[in-house]
Order: sequence, then structure tokens, then C-alpha cells
Amino acid sequence: MKTFPMFLCVADRPVVIVGGGEQAAQKCRLMLKTEARIIVAWPHLEAELESLAREGKISWHSGAISRALFDDAALIFIATGCPGSAAAIQGLTRSSGAVVNVVDQPDLCTAMTPSLVDRDPVVVAIGTEGTAPMLARKIKSQIETMLEPQLGGLAALAGRLRNAVARSVPKNGRRAFWRWVFEESPRRLHAKGAEREAALALKTAMAAGGAPDHNGRGTICLVGAGPGSADLLTLRAMQRLQEADVIFYDRLVDPAVLELARRDAERVYVGKQVGANQWPQKNIDQVIVAAALSGKSVVRLKSGDPMIFGRAEEELEAARNAGIPVEIVPGVTAAIASAAVLGRSLTERGKTDRVVFATGTCKSGDPSPDISDLLQPGTTVVLYMAVNATPRFSRQLKQQGFASDFEIDIVCSASRLDQRALRTTLGKLEDTIERENVQNPSIFVLRAPKLHAITNGIEPCQLNHTASLPLIA
Repeated sequence: MKTFPMFLCVADRPVVIVGGGEQAAQKCRLMLKTEARIIVAWPHLEAELESLAREGKISWHSGAISRALFDDAALIFIATGCPGSAAAIQGLTRSSGAVVNVVDQPDLCTAMTPSLVDRDPVVVAIGTEGTAPMLARKIKSQIETMLEPQLGGLAALAGRLRNAVARSVPKNGRRAFWRWVFEESPRRLHAKGAEREAALALKTAMAAGGAPDHNGRGTICLVGAGPGSADLLTLRAMQRLQEADVIFYDRLVDPAVLELARRDAERVYVGKQVGANQWPQKNIDQVIVAAALSGKSVVRLKSGDPMIFGRAEEELEAARNAGIPVEIVPGVTAAIASAAVLGRSLTERGKTDRVVFATGTCKSGDPSPDISDLLQPGTTVVLYMAVNATPRFSRQLKQQGFASDFEIDIVCSASRLDQRALRTTLGKLEDTIERENVQNPSIFVLRAPKLHAITNGIEPCQLNHTASLPLIA
């Protein structure tokens, strides 16, 4: 290594930023996250810096720049935007002994500014010694997804309680205690915004003299895998995948999503398909509960959002009956992903102010939904799992008087590499399904504008953004 990574103490110490333009403002934004006393030195300041000086958040030195300016400085940034003046000012700093960073001139620097992942007081710094800043930013993005935004608050809470833990938890139990704090329920509670409950859990465990004994039981987390593309996972979903001991996943979960899990996590396929139920729901309930009862951290990974047509209620009931704690991590549901593919909102001011999510495939023995009852004026109806139900709901709409030129959007495999967006009409819907070989996963989007919109000359079958979606002939 040509440089050595180290964290510099700057609290209540002067940090001098030389320059008055955008480069100086960028360094100022960075240092405002710290408790340093910031001095900006330049005859004229751009608007942002001038406002910070007026608010008293920085000190403005508008006079001559001399060696005395840098005395006692913990850190110096030279951000003049001019290589010649920057080199001259760097010469003035040599006798100060301060750490100096000259923007865009690594040869004049005694320190490089790293890319930072900030979860204060947890801070991760990534440096490439000035060779590949784009790579540093890429690594930063990856680490950002690993660390929940609230992690710093949990670390700060642990710091405040550290001495109390030392007094109340025997030495041989402290490692297990802190592992429990940062890997189990306190961290999960804190990550989802339940800071008070997390603090109470810590204090209760301290009063009991150590981490709680869960009688060997693990946990279950229902995680939404989103519509397909792995980069549509939430940060929390990625974190739960990386924590899981075993993952039970559906047929529609993209393999790239599973690649985000721990390498040593067990992966169990429990996919269901219409007409071929290799894994009945009752069996899935049993295996996820059994895994949790054996002490494992279980992720039940479902495509889309687990709470929308995901059979989540049955799995929740099974877990609760077994006394196993359950967490739910939402995902991007296919309806939202389909709206993004279409480039059109599911609601439109003055035309549609209600959205109905419906399924075309119900539980065996249950009556099929009547789509025409749902498609009232001012409503957008989004149909899931409806490819095989096309003849039925097409017939329902025709019987209710919907015109043959009523337009319907179909989105196949939303967010995946093979996604398709088709626009057809009610009269040609069944022919389109057959000719275009439309298969699940597909979403149907039907819009019925408000009556006043129709009387104002907007027909119910008319769609606005048709340039990128050809009408299927």
C-alpha cells in the first residue's frame, strides 16, 4: 500500500477549505457531517457557501491566504479549481504539518479522500489510491445495500449501553450477547424503525443477565423478491437473504436473486404451478415451520410482494401457531412493475382514482371473480394470473356491454430481460393471447375512466401513451 487507511479525529478542530466555488462546496458538504470547525478561505464565495457562512455553520476568511491560516489545522482541502494557485497554496501548508488534500492533483496530496458509506458512528471508507474512483463508487454502492440506513443508531445505542452490559452480563456471555444484538431481533427491530422496541429488548436482556434463550427456535421472514429483476429488491430483502440459514423459494424467483444470498445458505425449491402442484401449500407451511423450530433463520422468498396473492396468510398462521416470530419484508409487486414497463400510472387525475388488484385464478371450488363488476367508472383493474381465464373474463365484459374496441394492456415478465408489452382490444384479446403465445407471468391492465371524462369526449378505450406500444392487429 502506498497509503495507509486511518480515521482522523476532527471534532472541535479546525479544517481549512481553500476555495470559493463548487469544488470547495463539495468538500464543505462532506465536512459538515463531522463536528469539525470549518474555515473556508477565499475572497468570494458561491451562493451555497455564502449561505452557510451567513447561518454560522462555517467561518469565512476573505483576507490574504498565509501560512498562519493553516496553523493548528487538522485537515486542509485545497479546492481552488486552478492547478497553479492550488500548487502555490500547497507550498504554504508544508510547515503546518497538517494533512493536505489537493483536489484532482494526487501528486500534491498527503491524503486521499475516500468514498464513504456513512452510518454514523459506523463509517466505511473505500480508497483506490486515486487509481480508480469509479470502482470505489461501485464498491460503495454495493456496501450501501448491505448496511441498513438505521444501523448507526443501533451502534450508538450499543455504545451508550456498553458499560452497563459489562456490569450486568457475565464476561463469558458478552460475546453471545453482542452477537444477538447485531444479528438477531434487536437489529431487525431497529432496521424497520422500531428503535424503542429494540432498546427495550436490549435492556430486558441485560436485566436477565444475557441474551435470551429462544428454546432453540429460529425465525421466519417472508421476503418479497419483486417482479423479477434482482436490482428491484429492497435493501432489507437483500439483508435478510444474507442472514438466512435456509431459503424456501418460488418458481418465479429469478436465479440472480438467489445469488445475493449467503453462499452457505441452504436453498429449497417449493414452486407451485397451476395443474402441477409439486408442493401443496400445507407441505410448504410444514417445512418452513420445521426449519425454524430447529433453530434456523428461515427466509420464505416469494415473487412480487408476499402479501399480494402470495398465500402469505396461511404461512403466517402456521408460524404463529408454532410460536415462531415472523417478519414481513415487502417487495415490488408485478402490477407496479407493469405500470413502469407501460410508462403510465395506474391512476390518472380526473379519470381513474381507484385501483383494484384481482386474480384470475382462485382456490379450487371458489367462484370465479366477475371482472365486469370490478371495472366500474374511475377504476383501473389489474389482473394477476389471468391468462387461462381470458375466455371467461372476456365474455363477462362483453355481456356487460363493453365495446369490442375497449383497449387492454398486457405485460409479460415485467422487469425481466424477456419482458413484453402488448396492447390489444377486447374483441381481439383471445386471438392475441394465442398468436403472441402469452404465458404467465403476465399482467392485464384494464382502465375505465370516470363517466364525466367519457362525456367530455374521452372514450373508455382511449389510451394516451401509445407511441411505444403498437396496437395488436
